[in-house]
Amino acid sequence: MFLAIDIGNTNITMGVYESNKSVFISRLATDRSRTPDQYAVEFRQIFHLYDVHRTDFSASAISSVVPELSPTICEAVEKVTGCTPMILGPGIKTGMNILIDNPAQLGADLLAGCVGAAALYPLPALVIDLGTASKVSVIDKSGAFCGCAIAPGVGISLEALSSKTSQLPNISLKTPSHAIGKNSIDSMQSGTVFGFASMIDGLCEKLEEELGEKVASTVATGGLAKDLIKSCKRDIIYNGELILQGLRVLYEKNHK
Repeated sequence: MFLAIDIGNTNITMGVYESNKSVFISRLATDRSRTPDQYAVEFRQIFHLYDVHRTDFSASAISSVVPELSPTICEAVEKVTGCTPMILGPGIKTGMNILIDNPAQLGADLLAGCVGAAALYPLPALVIDLGTASKVSVIDKSGAFCGCAIAPGVGISLEALSSKTSQLPNISLKTPSHAIGKNSIDSMQSGTVFGFASMIDGLCEKLEEELGEKVASTVATGGLAKDLIKSCKRDIIYNGELILQGLRVLYEKNHK
């Protein structure tokens, strides 16, 4: 079995694959204060929950946007699987031409997601990742990463809205029945859901225009994407495992 882990600022997402088929996907909160043993215990409990055993694993790969946590997770994975993970970073073969000012600055999650999209969907493509930050990446018809647009994430925006105002409450995120809100909660949900959906549509249109050709695929991933893209006008494919699938593709490229 193959273990893929994406370390994000808010969540750590892990997926287990057997013969390229998903066995399970699980998420846990990112906590920079935990030790390798604490994470190892959590991983082992999750494996037990899905009836997966330590000896089932043959390989692992990690992408991370929290560099200080990468060694901790790597050690935890080694403890519970016996495998030394491949950590996505400098020196890893990607098979993707990265057309930005400094390719070394490209986030591991963005790279893995785009590699996954290029392997799974027709090109050119737009890749939307709605996590702690909202990101829309561009892949041209040759499979090159052309760049991206980054905006504050939905969660960050909601947190700022409630913490910086005296009378607006903390709310849960759901799609309201009407855009014209009749109370504070409905109005905030409308502004957040429909506002971000409109932003995504607008960014995709702008990026496609600048690319100079119509994209063949628009793919979305990230914890908030599944529900939010339903309010978009653009036809968007949802793939919650895109980054993990990209990690699997990258591991195979580097271990042929």
